[in-house]
Amino acid sequence: MLHRVLCALGLTLALLAAGCAGTRTAPSRTEADVRALLDAQVVAWNQGDIEGFMQGYWQSDSLRFASGGTVRYGWQTTLSRYRQGYPDRAAMGTLTFDSLSIRPLDARHAYAFGHWSLARDASFAPASGLFTLLLRRFPHGWRIVHDHTSSSP
Repeated sequence: MLHRVLCALGLTLALLAAGCAGTRTAPSRTEADVRALLDAQVVAWNQGDIEGFMQGYWQSDSLRFASGGTVRYGWQTTLSRYRQGYPDRAAMGTLTFDSLSIRPLDARHAYAFGHWSLARDASFAPASGLFTLLLRRFPHGWRIVHDHTSSSP
């Protein structure tokens, strides 16, 4: 009897391990869609297109953006902050996202965590930090609804 229980437990653990391994190797549709959204943001940023970059955000007064110890609300407020902080192509630099981790939470929500960096010419210091995003699936696609971004000194 104990032998059957141990065999059953071993089989269950093997099936769970196989299922987990399969889940980790093949990204879900959600992960692929969110990655595509973030990739499109990087492309827009690196073309100097802040408005294009902002298309990844929820166009709502309820959009939440936290950075530098301040929380701001609204798509337009976030756009204005980006325009003020990055007034020209030189200030924008070249954006990269690294160490990206995307996890579906349910059918309509996901979070993304990663490292961002800006390579810029000598007139601007390089910049980098971390971000955590909460995304929601809308009929027109995934959008960032909460953004918490930090900067490294």
